[in-house]
Amino acid sequence: MAEVINMPRLSDTMEEGTVAKWLKKVGDKVEEGDILAEIETDKATMEFESFHEGTLLHIGIEEGDGAPVDSLLAIIGEEGEDISGLLNGSGSSSEAPKEEDPSEDKDSSSEQEEETESKDDESSEPADIPEGVEIVTMPRLSDTMEEGTVASWLKSVGDKVEEGDILAEIETDKATMEFESFYSGTLLHIGIQEGEGAPVDSLLAIIGPEGTDVDAVLNAKSSGGSSKSAPKKEASKDEAPKKEESSKKEETAPATQDGQRIFASPLAKKIADEKGINLADVKGTGDNGRIVKKDIENFKPSEKAAPAAEKTEAAPAVAPVTLPVGEESVEEVKNSTMRKVIAKRLGESKFTAPHYYLTIEVDMDNAKASRAQINSLPDTKVSFNDMVLKACAMALKKHPQVNTSWNGDSMIYKHHIHMGVAVAVDEGLVVPVIKFADQMSLTQLGTAVKDLAGRARNKKIKPDEMEGSTFTVSNLGMFGIQEFTSIINQPNSAILSVGAIVDKPVVKNGEIVVGSTMKVTLACDHRTVDGATGAQFLQTLRAYLENPVTMLA
Repeated sequence: MAEVINMPRLSDTMEEGTVAKWLKKVGDKVEEGDILAEIETDKATMEFESFHEGTLLHIGIEEGDGAPVDSLLAIIGEEGEDISGLLNGSGSSSEAPKEEDPSEDKDSSSEQEEETESKDDESSEPADIPEGVEIVTMPRLSDTMEEGTVASWLKSVGDKVEEGDILAEIETDKATMEFESFYSGTLLHIGIQEGEGAPVDSLLAIIGPEGTDVDAVLNAKSSGGSSKSAPKKEASKDEAPKKEESSKKEETAPATQDGQRIFASPLAKKIADEKGINLADVKGTGDNGRIVKKDIENFKPSEKAAPAAEKTEAAPAVAPVTLPVGEESVEEVKNSTMRKVIAKRLGESKFTAPHYYLTIEVDMDNAKASRAQINSLPDTKVSFNDMVLKACAMALKKHPQVNTSWNGDSMIYKHHIHMGVAVAVDEGLVVPVIKFADQMSLTQLGTAVKDLAGRARNKKIKPDEMEGSTFTVSNLGMFGIQEFTSIINQPNSAILSVGAIVDKPVVKNGEIVVGSTMKVTLACDHRTVDGATGAQFLQTLRAYLENPVTMLA
């Protein structure tokens, strides 16, 4: 069945997008994950990938044209499929009407009544949101973001907010990013608490004049939405008793303490029940002392006094044995959005791409001498990692097979070289990308790496600065790791793992001397890079690193 692809919202303030370039044309086969087009947003030009497989049947927005978010961008389906219904706005197929069954008269009549009531409800105008009140929704901060988690709120309900103020830090599938307000006023309501996740476009906050009736705003937003929360007058015969029984249980058995009802959110009650936590022991931090999810997750029961040791008759001539007494405890920490995405993508890479590994040992004596000489120049600073990046970029030019991507029935040869550099951050691992690294000098590479890595650790890096790598380098040498293997950062075909430089006895000119060596391991996707190709790449890499002057030409 054909799938309609709409213009995506690729930034939190994006209202319209422009198709900068189509990477597929009508009639082309499309695989899930293929880049369909490059789209210009109000902040950057970003790659837009397909979440469906099939044939590109229709392009709704031509290159250079702009259109509002959710406009028809493309249609993907089976080759030769009729899409005239979708183009004319009737996406649903009609079926022949069934003959009426007399036994279903009652059900059909009740359905007609419900439809009539629904139409009456829809015909009534929803309440207007008061003037000056702004509804802030969960933004889409990356092209693949479907859900966001509020890492922390930098404003509280009642605080004054100016346009440009940072409201919260939001975890996406790629990074934790600061989200700034585009409105001025008072923070009236927070819709998603710290540590909680919600889909894109969910109610995040309400900003408006101080003293605004928040309940009226929430009701107005609810009545103006697509979903109707008003209950139907009649429930089905089977469902009615169940609902009544469920509601009675909730009404007759509220949590109480000393005869006073304990106020807690339904999610907090559910988690407390699963963990066996008594709500009476939990202090609520929500409005009016209401217990919320984070109160349950942060709750730590007070340590019980160790039971007094029972008196026993000590056997003569046997020393008493003191056994350790304590309380077993575990802590379950919710995975961040970034951690879940890292797990998903690395799992997909490891179990779909057939990895193999090649390791060589490089003589780094000349590299150390060359680095010392370069760094003696004014305002110049080059690291060994910069040398490795430069050597990799030059080696990729000589071995283009390593600079490819697997594409099912074909391989994609990248004629540009974008180096991904693995950087560890508190939440996990990010890979900033140095574009056209082969055209940079050693000092330019060093400056670019410091800038991108620094902004990645400070959560200032942009999503498009972590996309498009063709080869990746991961360096753990600074931690003293001498040798390790890495999982390929797809859609790359290879990743280089760099170990520490160590001094040890080596044989040179038939004599044992002290030398400096470094081990590097290349992980390759066997679908695109054969063993001999990987070995030749490492030979070229070694030649550059052992003779750094060749990288300065």
